[in-house]
Amino acid sequence: MSRIRLTQEGVVLLLAVVMCVVFSVALPNFLTTGNIVALVRSVSILGILGLGMGLVVIARGIDLTMIATMVVSVSWVLSLTTNAGMGLFPALLLGLALVVVIGLVNGILIAYATIPAIFTTLAMGLVVYGIGRGWLFQVDVQNTPEGSALFEFLGRATIFGVPMLIVAFLALAGVVWAALRWTRFGRFVYAMGDNPAASRIAGLPVRPMIVAQHVITGLIAFVAGLIMAATSSGMSTRVFNSTMIYDVLLVVVLGGIGLSGGRGGVRNILVGTLLVGVLLNGMTIMDVPYIEQNLIKAIILLCAIIVDSIINPRDEQTAQQEQGDI
Repeated sequence: MSRIRLTQEGVVLLLAVVMCVVFSVALPNFLTTGNIVALVRSVSILGILGLGMGLVVIARGIDLTMIATMVVSVSWVLSLTTNAGMGLFPALLLGLALVVVIGLVNGILIAYATIPAIFTTLAMGLVVYGIGRGWLFQVDVQNTPEGSALFEFLGRATIFGVPMLIVAFLALAGVVWAALRWTRFGRFVYAMGDNPAASRIAGLPVRPMIVAQHVITGLIAFVAGLIMAATSSGMSTRVFNSTMIYDVLLVVVLGGIGLSGGRGGVRNILVGTLLVGVLLNGMTIMDVPYIEQNLIKAIILLCAIIVDSIINPRDEQTAQQEQGDI
């Protein structure tokens, strides 16, 4: 027993299994094929966004612009195709360019102007949303273009009976896992999160890496937005005012990625997504009101942050404010 090491990831996985058992016994419709598929579909978007957020958090940063980037870029693409009559491919290129610009601005302000990431991305999220609602589109809900092969494929296609949304989440998870484990980029991410000052002294391109991370995070948010629009036949700008960004943080922190940086990986995102999915699905079946759901999620997020501070405490060195630090 003394050799058994209890980790946050293991505890979360155990809780997810226990909750599955409890809900299966208490809720007759929980353990059905249709509900399981609906469960995975409902949290796949959170999982995709969690992959981008986790990438930044491992490097001791944070990106609160993700939801604004997703909503504004995809809404603009849909507005250009349905209202302005632009072709889908040129509209996608413009949306992609917007995402890259947002990521570049975030990264430059954090890396070169040394503004803390939490303030930079929080302010940029409001700026991006304001620009989108003021100049890029006028209505709250943008519909997908009728007969679009891309959105039809993302929203309705299946591979061996598995919806494309789930396939995209797993495929992207595999790409991020491979990048973190097998590439120089991944090694740099962990080194920066573990000790930014030592990484800079060792010659790692810390500033360009911070910029690259925020661009990649924006691209992941863009992909998540396209898939969300495909499955919902449109994009609602009200998503920006929802608790979605906190749900993404819940997936990341609950899964076991330490806010102190340098720890965690894709497996933690998958575990966090599983628990959040089971929790949200169970509360939905039980007709728990939306406000109470948010309260429960907030309490769980707070507890997860407290646990993270205990498991991964910041000493005098790691508590220093470095470029890109939260």
